[in-house]
Amino acid sequence: MSITLRIVAVAFLLCSCQVVASATCPPPNVLIVMADDCTYNDLPMYGGENAKTPHLEEFAKQGMVFDRAFLAEAMCQPCRAELYSGLYPMRNGCNWNHSASRGDIESMPQHLARLGYRVGLAGKVHVSPASAFPFELVDGCDKNCVRNPTRPMQLDSIREFMDRDDGQPFCLVVALVEPHVPWVMGDASAYPPRKLKLPPNIGDTPETRSAFGRYLAEITYMDGQFGKLMSELEAVGKTDETVVVFTSEQGSQFPGNKWTNYNTGVHTGLIVKWPGVVASGTRTEAVVQYADVLPTLVDIAGATPQPGTFDGSSFAGVLRGESDVHREYAYGTHNNIPEGPPYPIRSITDGRYHYIRNLQNENLYIEKHLMGIKGRGELNNKYWQTWVFQSFEQPEILRLIQRYQLRPQEELYDMASDPYEMNNLIQDSSLAGVREKLRAELDRWMESQGDPGAEQDTVETHRAAKKGKHLFGIGAEG
Repeated sequence: MSITLRIVAVAFLLCSCQVVASATCPPPNVLIVMADDCTYNDLPMYGGENAKTPHLEEFAKQGMVFDRAFLAEAMCQPCRAELYSGLYPMRNGCNWNHSASRGDIESMPQHLARLGYRVGLAGKVHVSPASAFPFELVDGCDKNCVRNPTRPMQLDSIREFMDRDDGQPFCLVVALVEPHVPWVMGDASAYPPRKLKLPPNIGDTPETRSAFGRYLAEITYMDGQFGKLMSELEAVGKTDETVVVFTSEQGSQFPGNKWTNYNTGVHTGLIVKWPGVVASGTRTEAVVQYADVLPTLVDIAGATPQPGTFDGSSFAGVLRGESDVHREYAYGTHNNIPEGPPYPIRSITDGRYHYIRNLQNENLYIEKHLMGIKGRGELNNKYWQTWVFQSFEQPEILRLIQRYQLRPQEELYDMASDPYEMNNLIQDSSLAGVREKLRAELDRWMESQGDPGAEQDTVETHRAAKKGKHLFGIGAEG
């Protein structure tokens, strides 16, 4: 045999061995770390100019940063239900905050348990009913917004869960509370208010600057917790066999972020590290959505997600470097009950252009927690009142209040040049084709989901959902 043929034969055998090894390789562990109410572009890897996040920045260098990741609804409970179920709000049933998903759906614990995983959740749960989300609950993290700055995260139970059984893979969600209000964690003195650069969608008053500094301190505190979790994973010797996912959840509790369909509400930070598979220090513009995460994990675990099981689809091919595109559109929804009076919204993005439809824009948009109604301003900071008081002296603040509370029927933004969506292009004739395409696709999606639109955002439908009786959507019980 010639030297050339021998080289070819050896190369063939090596490739064959690699294929066999990958086919028999045990599925990786999965660690998902969630922030809470963290606007994606307040993070340095997304252009944030204030927050100090050394652990996340190092993590981003080791994994893949998704520049176009979205969630369907910018509220804690609906977005978590989407993430854990792989279903949009209409299909999983959680269309409002402080409600419930349908009891007949399955989620991460059931799907991954069938593939041999232990599935746990540490920290904030905020999904129900337990029958639909039967996570093994793990101690160690704050479970709600009432926190004690003198009580740090306890890692004993988290360590025990990760290290319990080397023969069985684990999936652990660590749902941190920071930087959700009240902003009491971290060192706010590291963020002197006068030195901060405020985003253009936030009014500039001394009280707002102080609040923004406390919010940034919580981001840094959250980053420290993330660093401790990575150290713990290393300590139990499972770094190289664990897929780590970090997500920032929805936007922060400032006007125009959380509780809205604006880019700073539904756009989420998403970073994935998969040792030996994901190339370090990469970025992707593939459009993905929270509903895609669970089918991706099923795919990574070695199974093929069955058609109709999920609304999302696996983006494992993007992680493996096999593709730089995923879905064509990401979809958004908002129902304002019980956070305030009805204000239903639907939206769609192709990753660059973002079309928003305010279904009852004749109403005044009100968010009771942020605006401090019924004495809750002390918990959620009183800067909003300073916007109102300063609006007659600062026209730019008046414009922000009007943007937040008086919205047009339709909005269209170019997120590439206007990530804070300050310039509505709905009347731009040069974008007529984009506008009509997004309008039509949003109509199609709403119909496919059984979405009644404005009829859904009522006190009655929310009360029914809290009781497990869902009146609209695929599989509705009405």
